Amino acid sequence: MDSADITFVVLTKNEARNIGACLASLPKGSPALVYDALSSDDTATVARSAGALVVSAPWAGFVQARDAAARLVNTPWTFMLDADERISPALAQELEHLQPDAQTGGYSMPRRNHFCGRWIRSAGWWPDRLVRLFRTGHTRLVARGASSQGVHETWLPTGQCHDLASPIEHYSYDSPAGYRRKFALYTDLEAGSGRATFAGVIGAWLIVPARFAWYWLRRGGILEGWRGAFVCGGNATYPAVVATKSWLRKDQGERKER
Repeated sequence: MDSADITFVVLTKNEARNIGACLASLPKGSPALVYDALSSDDTATVARSAGALVVSAPWAGFVQARDAAARLVNTPWTFMLDADERISPALAQELEHLQPDAQTGGYSMPRRNHFCGRWIRSAGWWPDRLVRLFRTGHTRLVARGASSQGVHETWLPTGQCHDLASPIEHYSYDSPAGYRRKFALYTDLEAGSGRATFAGVIGAWLIVPARFAWYWLRRGGILEGWRGAFVCGGNATYPAVVATKSWLRKDQGERKER
């Protein structure tokens, strides 16, 4: 596949510290589109200096932003990337050798998630396969979360979807504090619908120990030491925290209506 046929789309919001390395990892000759949510730092400047086209727009949620950005692509293929992700050299080479037929609509690839300087190979964090490369204009974006904010979204290409072997590198959290910040942000966003019930909240917390044991023992989190314990704890409590925040918002809304 010709590199010029793939536009790499990156959503940003105050990502000056990440966007340069992200864009530097792209295959040579590939266009880059940075869809920026009115950053207050030097994100746009750094992106433009790296040769990317920068489009600025108010933030309207992950699904809306990704869909709007994808509509601006005019190459045959679109690759969705996050600012804290990098195209590995192996993946760049694999993309170069792709020869999609007419029935191929997209490709999925594994993602290596790094936490505090280490690739987490277990605890449900690997292979973390995602569809990121698809034919422009021939895919549908669906939110996986409970909220319309769509923190976790999935691209559904038209046609066959094939698996690539080489990974995206994801430098997701450089510290426990960074993990906690994203955890708080994402659970806030997913709780936005305010649909949870009190019984649902209790049920979600009751299964936290079982979820932790599943990730810690069955999914191998124990092999990652303290990092594994931290990650398994986050995995286990995430649905319960979302449910709690959602119920609290619903309860507060009902009180205001009285």
